[in-house]
Amino acid sequence: MKALKIREFDPNLLQALTEIEERGGVFVIYRNEKPVAKLIPHIENSRLTPHPVMSAIKINYDPTEVLSHDEWPEEVD
Repeated sequence: MKALKIREFDPNLLQALTEIEERGGVFVIYRNEKPVAKLIPHIENSRLTPHPVMSAIKINYDPTEVLSHDEWPEEVD
């Protein structure tokens, strides 16, 4: 991770973007020695790829299986 002061950011923007694009670098931009922004590589989200947490969930039954008569809940009056 590299640090840039805000007054150094504008002249070095193209160089920072090139490094992020080619190497996946991360830049933190500071104002008055406090971080105000972080430049990170863009990651394209795919709706076809499940979230890692959701991938860890395992279903131990077939949700499409038809319930038997005994498995149906009794009707409430």
